[in-house]
This record gives sequence, C-alpha cells and structure tokens, in this order.
Amino acid sequence: MTLPFLSARRSIPLLAAAVMAIPAFAQDDPLPSWNEGAAKAAIVEFVETVTDEGGPGYVPPAERIATFDNDGTLWSEQPMYTQLAFALDRVRELAPEHPEWATTQPFQAVLEGDLEALAAAGDAGLMALVAQTHAGMSSEEFARIVSDWIAAARHPQFDRPYTEMVFQPMLELLDYLRDNDFKTFIVSGGGIDFMRPWTEKTYGIPPEQVVGSSIRTEFQVVDDEPMHMRLGEIDFINDKAGKPVGIDTHIGRRPIAAFGNSAGDREMLLWTAAGNGARLTMLVFHDDAAREYAYGPARGLADSHFGAFPQEFMDEALASGWHVISMKDDWSVVFPAGE
Repeated sequence: MTLPFLSARRSIPLLAAAVMAIPAFAQDDPLPSWNEGAAKAAIVEFVETVTDEGGPGYVPPAERIATFDNDGTLWSEQPMYTQLAFALDRVRELAPEHPEWATTQPFQAVLEGDLEALAAAGDAGLMALVAQTHAGMSSEEFARIVSDWIAAARHPQFDRPYTEMVFQPMLELLDYLRDNDFKTFIVSGGGIDFMRPWTEKTYGIPPEQVVGSSIRTEFQVVDDEPMHMRLGEIDFINDKAGKPVGIDTHIGRRPIAAFGNSAGDREMLLWTAAGNGARLTMLVFHDDAAREYAYGPARGLADSHFGAFPQEFMDEALASGWHVISMKDDWSVVFPAGE
C-alpha cells in the first residue's frame, strides 16, 4: 500500500537508503541460494585459500580444476536418468522400423511400459538399448537428434524441460568457481556425446570440458563426406573406477575440487582428496521430498540403481571428511526461479 503523504520523489531517496543499509556481504554473496552453514562456509573458505597469492594454500589458476558429476549433482536424476528417458523415446520412435522388438526384450518391455521387465534386463539390457538407439549414424546426426529431443522433452513429474531441472545452487557454484579462475568439467557416467550438445548453454561448460562414457566410433567417408560413424559397441564406461581414468585421459590434471552424489563418484572423490594441498570434496544428498526427491540412507531407496547412496557410503564420506550437502537444509531454493 502506498501512503498518501509519501510522494514518489521522497520514496526514491528512502528506497536508496534502505538498499545502502543492506550489509555488503548480502549484496555481494556469490552463492545466494546457499543457506549459511558448514557446506557454504567450506566452499568459500576453500576458494579463498587457493586464490590467496600470499598464502600457503595458493594454487595457480592453471591447476584450479573442479570436476562435477552430472546426474543427481547438477540436475535431477529421478525418476530415471535423463539419457535413459531419451533412449526409451528413441525405442518408441524407431519401433515401426523394427517389428521384431514387439517380442524381443528389453525392447518389448519399453513398448509395453513394463518397468519391472526393463529393470530385470539389467545392464546388459541397457547396453542393448544404447546400441540400437545411439548408433548407426554419424556423430553430427546423433548430436542433432539429441538437441531436438532435449529441446522438446519434459520431465514426467515437474512438467518442465530437463534443462530446467538443473539445481540453482550448483549453477551459482559453477559461476563462483569460474569467477575465481577455475576450469569446470563434467565427469559423468552418462554418454559424452549425449551431454555435449547442450552443456554449454545449460551450465556454461563447453563440449571439450565434458568427460563421459562413450561408444566406439570409426572414421569413414560416406558419399565423399568424411564423418565419424557411431558403432553399436561400448568403448568406455566413465563410472566408479573409470572416472579417475577418464579424468586422466581427457583432462591430464588431478582435480583440486570434486562434486558428486552417489557411490559411483567415490573413486573420483578419493583420487581428488589424495592430492597435495587444499582439497574440496562434496556430495549432494537428496533429502528433500517436498521440493525434489528424498532417497539414500534410511529412505528405502538406498539400493536403487538410480542415485545409489547406501548408508556405508555415507559413513565413509563422513569418516573421510567429505562435505555432505543437504538439499533440504543447505539450499534455500532447488530449481531456478521463474522457469
């Protein structure tokens, strides 16, 4: 309500004075979606330590490498990995060209919506889906298919594009690190070629800074056009013990900061923490059923294939001094506002 005795000319100075009264730290907070607490303090302390040129923990900019898992760390991974949703949609789209799929698992399970049968197919079934839906085309054609899908697909529960299922606090963290001369990398078990078409627009992470699982490709000349053809064979799985290998192969430097959310990130955090000097290792714990999902220790989903975070991993993380980020307690918001 506007009081009649406050003219517009008088209100402007009063508003300016009110803004000036806000503490400087509140105006300049690089992590506004992070609640004050141990997790936020650890991030700020670490960044200040490694960027203090006169301090004992100083790290030259070239060595400021931070690696991030993607699924469950930078964006939501429930009720299934986004790349799996892509593969299922691809099966449905390609089914008319493959009538045999109607009686062949795991394709039959996809077409009938039988999630139990799909889960029973295990990793072998998942690999069969990837081989049939991600291969037999050039890398450029696959990137176009992914780009078209990611632009149109929507999350089944939140009814918003998958690229809006990103975590606002993690977007702020990426920006904060880059503002302090860090180079940020995605190191994910997801497909490297599935992520590269959209990570720069979504996270500010260019394709050359994405490390992921891959299928085998082969250079061919088709109709006088040189291209990389995608073959139906798995080349590398960038998960668990594969993550440090992928980092060494693609990055060539040990990270000084690493962020994950599941037991699949354990080896990446172990390798990061084992380096010399200041280190920051953090895990996103999904404990907010109201704003996203709750799963992990003591929540009935500890053994779920998606977002596996068993109690023993939580115990190991705490014993190792890794910081566990509580989505419920440490984040004032989860997803970007107004999207």
